[in-house]
Amino acid sequence: MMNQYLLSLCYDGTDFHGWQLQPNALTVQAVLYDALRILGFGESPPLGCSRTDAGVHADVFCCTVRTKKVWNCAALIRALNSNLPHTVRVLTCEEVAETFHSRYDCVGKRYRYQIWNAPQENPFLLRYAHWERAPLDADKLNELAQPLLGTNDFTAFCASGAGTKTSVRTLKRADFEQHGHLLIFTAEADGFLYNMVRILAGTLLQRAKRPKALPGIAEILALRDRTLAGATLPPQGLFLEKVEYRHKTFYGENA
Repeated sequence: MMNQYLLSLCYDGTDFHGWQLQPNALTVQAVLYDALRILGFGESPPLGCSRTDAGVHADVFCCTVRTKKVWNCAALIRALNSNLPHTVRVLTCEEVAETFHSRYDCVGKRYRYQIWNAPQENPFLLRYAHWERAPLDADKLNELAQPLLGTNDFTAFCASGAGTKTSVRTLKRADFEQHGHLLIFTAEADGFLYNMVRILAGTLLQRAKRPKALPGIAEILALRDRTLAGATLPPQGLFLEKVEYRHKTFYGENA
């Protein structure tokens, strides 16, 4: 009989090649698996709720670990954090049924994308925001984003190589908020395609700056052609900030 624990983590993704184990690359899954093996979790690597790309951050990220050992959750959190790099921290732990799946039982996620919108770069946000020099207006961007809401086929906003069965997703939220020079794009859905948030943000920014450079958002959705959408924005501005299961929702401290 195996015991299964659901962990929530937070991490700075700057120095990692994403979540997923890769040969000859530092990943979040790899350093967590190393810490688990020190504690006797040698049976299998942790299973994540999704795959974050190189340079992407997480205010909260959920994964499951399996072991024949029985652990007190508070003790497991302390033990793991003492063996993890300071850029990764375990926040919570709970025992879950052996049938629970951290990815397929997930019913929703929320991301934010941070944009530093000012004439000069901010040296303190180089690792955590994309810099846009041209002035941007949150109200105009929110108006452009309206056709994205609801259930749509987001093929045009998905990078190649996704390998998903369907490109249909229900986008519950897609809006911008202005906090001084920091512009924050928030996207919440029942699931996301490969690079979807970064492509959505890139397309909306490009439409706002150069309206004639791309077709309208509704037309891009309808034609399902990735070449019609905008650029994929860089990874450092992206944060996973909410992971939702039927039994519980996990929020990052900055969410």
